[in-house]
Amino acid sequence: MRIMYLVPGPMGRSSAGQAELERRGALLKQYAGPGTEVGIVDVPQGPASIESMYEEYLSIPATAQRAVELEQEGWQAIILGCYGDPGLDALRELVSIPVIGPGEASALVAASLGHRFSIITITESVIASTERQIRNVGVGEKLASVRVVGIPVLELHHDRERTIRATVEQGRRAIEEDRADVLIVGCMSMGFLEIAEAAGQQLGVPFLNPARVALKFAEALVGAGLTHSRRAYHVPPKLATGKVKSAAELLHA
Repeated sequence: MRIMYLVPGPMGRSSAGQAELERRGALLKQYAGPGTEVGIVDVPQGPASIESMYEEYLSIPATAQRAVELEQEGWQAIILGCYGDPGLDALRELVSIPVIGPGEASALVAASLGHRFSIITITESVIASTERQIRNVGVGEKLASVRVVGIPVLELHHDRERTIRATVEQGRRAIEEDRADVLIVGCMSMGFLEIAEAAGQQLGVPFLNPARVALKFAEALVGAGLTHSRRAYHVPPKLATGKVKSAAELLHA
């Protein structure tokens, strides 16, 4: 099977960003099961990181267009490379292959592993949107808390040990004060730094890395021959009726 990890922003526009893109691609290959080809690609427009709803919305148009192209290129599933799942519904309207949102997939898995889960994420600016995201997934009653390490996305890799310490501290508080019995790292950059794996060893509860979970979720859907329902995610009417020939033309229809 062929699965593409789609970064909703121009990560590779600098040499350092390109190196990080390649590093993440190598990790995804390690996570993949036998027989899975996994690729990684970014998009040319959008914010360098997503730490607000405005940045999330800015990332969607170019990401949606690239998703259409990836389906045409023969990829069998797409992982949307941001924990906030920006534009997930829109991408599902435009393509027929499975589109996996790491935030959605991690929440569904966490809900099956315990009674209450907490999300450890970056900054206070994403707490409200993360809470709303989990309610929309349908497992809001199981959300114990959203806690933050207080480190912006683009600074997480500067001091990985600091990020681990902050994650352990907030994870422990989530367990002891919020009664969480499962934890999720609520940021893909934290996922690719394998913060969940490092902190989980000290906390004694399942700690989900959304990069791993999203890939395994994608493998499961492709392996089972499943994708999203068209009764839930309708093709845009102008596109479905032939009024426009491509998603890009919807801007002018």
